[in-house]
Amino acid sequence: MSRSTRHHTRPPHGQGLGARSVITEALDGVGARPGRLVVTVLGTVTGIAALVLTIGLGQTAGGQLASHFDAISSTHAEATAAVAAGADGAEHPTAEIPRDALARLDGLAGVEAAAVLGEVDIGTDPITAVPIHDPSMPETLAPPVVAAEGDLLGAVSGRLARGRFFDAGHSARGDRVAVLGRDAAASLGVGDVASRPSIFLGGHAYAVIGILDAVDIQPNLLGSVIVPLAAARRDYPGATAARVELKIAVGSASVVAHQVPIALAPNSPDDFDVAAPAEPTQFEGAVRSDIDLVFVAIGIITLLAGGLGIASVTMLGVSQRRGEIGLRRALGATRGQIAAQFVLESVVVGLLGGVIGAALGVFVVVTISLVQGWTPVLDLGMTLGGAAAGGVVGLLAGGYPAIRAALIEPVEALRAASG
Repeated sequence: MSRSTRHHTRPPHGQGLGARSVITEALDGVGARPGRLVVTVLGTVTGIAALVLTIGLGQTAGGQLASHFDAISSTHAEATAAVAAGADGAEHPTAEIPRDALARLDGLAGVEAAAVLGEVDIGTDPITAVPIHDPSMPETLAPPVVAAEGDLLGAVSGRLARGRFFDAGHSARGDRVAVLGRDAAASLGVGDVASRPSIFLGGHAYAVIGILDAVDIQPNLLGSVIVPLAAARRDYPGATAARVELKIAVGSASVVAHQVPIALAPNSPDDFDVAAPAEPTQFEGAVRSDIDLVFVAIGIITLLAGGLGIASVTMLGVSQRRGEIGLRRALGATRGQIAAQFVLESVVVGLLGGVIGAALGVFVVVTISLVQGWTPVLDLGMTLGGAAAGGVVGLLAGGYPAIRAALIEPVEALRAASG
């Protein structure tokens, strides 16, 4: 090519190289060093993946919590006596749970399991696992005693860790047997029921036949001593049933709420109230907020680290490419085009990391959901926003290095490169 031809193809001084040339140079710069590209993208990938994973798992876990609470509230009901203000200004029950309540509820439409229970006031009687009270031993807070009759495990969705629950035979005979909640068992030092250990309520020995491991309803039972209602009435005459726990069929809440008061008190059904427990939305919201806060903080910190990585690598690229920058300036590239090239490189790297990170986060959420049998919940807007956030991080991270590159003088850059 002749000298005149070369002169004709070079842009006039100050005209610049055009947007297409800037884009081409930026893409060439991104792909010129694959190893450096991988290291630069990795931080952004990790940060965006952490953010998408946080939001996705938070929404998925929240959906599971809501489904679980919905399942509990739709299959459980509780009947209690209505209360009214007495002469002393305090509220008192207007009726008592009848002793044949379970027989009255047996076969009632929608009722799958029922149990009556109430707290037992044992006064100052100690609860110990040894028959002799040692005054020198430090006083410990005795676990509450609950008297129950019927299918309590079915009514509250309970599960035993060891042993068994007392049955209708124990209740009919008034046997002194007990089932301990796991927390009560730990406080009393009872770890096994194979040898039929005994606990002592005052001077009465109760054989421990089971340890309750978990309940979906009435979690206070895990810290309680549960005994047959007949035995409690014999040893503590003031013991009474205070409520009826019911496991009901899905969709039968309104029928059960209408029929149970009539079954318990045909002549005065208004003496009893039937209600499903309120959904623990505050607990659910607190758990979700705490989980989201921790993971979002981790994601933001990781994302900042990724942005710093992009900035440092871009700065290093500016130093290594001073000769290239000087040559492009000498060929007519303006400061703005040089700055735009390096900003565009950073944005491309950030977008690449954002897209990969978002896809990785979605993949992990779906995988975990499939393994756990959950229904994955993913916000499309948040996922796309996570990918775009990578570009924003790249834009912010590339700003300062781009300014440094734009301020490089062509003569100094070419002299440094030739030297």
